[in-house]
Amino acid sequence: MPRSVNHVASRARRKKILKRTKGYFGSRKNVWTVAKNTYEKGLQYAYRDRKAKKRTFRALWIQRINAGVRLHGLSYSQFMGLLKKNDIEINRKVLADLAMNHPDAFKAVVDKVK
Repeated sequence: MPRSVNHVASRARRKKILKRTKGYFGSRKNVWTVAKNTYEKGLQYAYRDRKAKKRTFRALWIQRINAGVRLHGLSYSQFMGLLKKNDIEINRKVLADLAMNHPDAFKAVVDKVK
């Protein structure tokens, strides 16, 4: 009995990966083993960096809030402590946006907690 291989499926599998590695440099785009490794590593980086993105943005928001409250004579930690004490629940993303784009509104928040 002759050996049976499903070449249609295996070619489709390879084509799918090679299509996704289009635009990569050198042999990363057209050599099957290199392209497959590159593609899988890219997926690992994407998964990791979706988590890291959240940390990076939180750090950015904290820096912006800190810069905003320093203009009003407070530090970031003092300001956040006063927010908690006064039961004001505004997240860091909104506070950072206020500090950057709406300084009058941010000043009102700072004056409220002082």
